[in-house]
Amino acid sequence: MLRKLIAGNWKMNGLRHSLDEVSSLIQKVGKDPKADILICPPALLLMEMARQTKDSPIMVGGQDCHWRECGAHTGEISAQMLADAEASHVIVGHSERRADCGESSKIVKDKAEAALAAGLVPIICVGETLEQREAGEAASVVREQVEQSLPAHPKSEIIIAYEPVWAIGTGKVASAGDIAEIHALLREQVGAAIRLLYGGSVKPGNAAEILHLDNVDGALVGGASLRAEDFYGIIKNS
Repeated sequence: MLRKLIAGNWKMNGLRHSLDEVSSLIQKVGKDPKADILICPPALLLMEMARQTKDSPIMVGGQDCHWRECGAHTGEISAQMLADAEASHVIVGHSERRADCGESSKIVKDKAEAALAAGLVPIICVGETLEQREAGEAASVVREQVEQSLPAHPKSEIIIAYEPVWAIGTGKVASAGDIAEIHALLREQVGAAIRLLYGGSVKPGNAAEILHLDNVDGALVGGASLRAEDFYGIIKNS
C-alpha cells in the first residue's frame, strides 16, 4: 500500500506572516506523522518556507512551472528554479491553469517532463467540469487528460490528482462512489506505482471517508491547507 500524501495548495494566498501557520503545523505533526506532507505556497514564499521546514517532515513544492529550462519567458518560473529553491514537487495542469491560462494537456505533459528532468515530482491534475459530468463524460474526459498529460515514460515519482472542477473551492464534494469510480479507472490506466490523490473541498470533516477509499493515496487540499489546525485535521485522519 502506498503511503498517503497530504498536499496543500495555497494558490494565490499567503503573506510572510502566514508562515506562522507552518510553524504551528510543524509542532502539531511532530517528527513522524501518519502521512507524507507537502505544502505548495506562492513562489515568493517558497525559499523561506523551505528553510523553515528543513528539519521537519514537511516538504515544499511549486504551484506551476514553465516547460523550458530558461530563456525569454518574462514572469515565468522554471522547474530548475524551483529545485534550486529546494522544492521537491510541483503541481502542473491544475484546472485553474487549464481554464484561466488555456493550458492544453500537451503543455501539461511538457511541464511534467521538465519537472522530472529537474528532479522534481510532478503532480498532474485532471478533472471534469460539471457540464461534462452531467453529460456522462467524466470518465472519458479524465482518461483522455491522463493519456495526453502523462510523460511518455511514466516513473513511480509521478503523482496524479483527480479534482472534479465543480468541486474545487465550491464546498461541493463528489460522492464517495464518484471518487471511487474515477480512482478505480485511473488505477487501471496508470498502474499500482503512481500515487492517486483526490482534491475538491477536502476538509477535516470529510477527510477520513475520502482517504480510506480504495485507490485514494492522499489529498490535494486548497483552502483548508491555509490554517494549521484545519490541515492537521486532515493529516491525522489519513
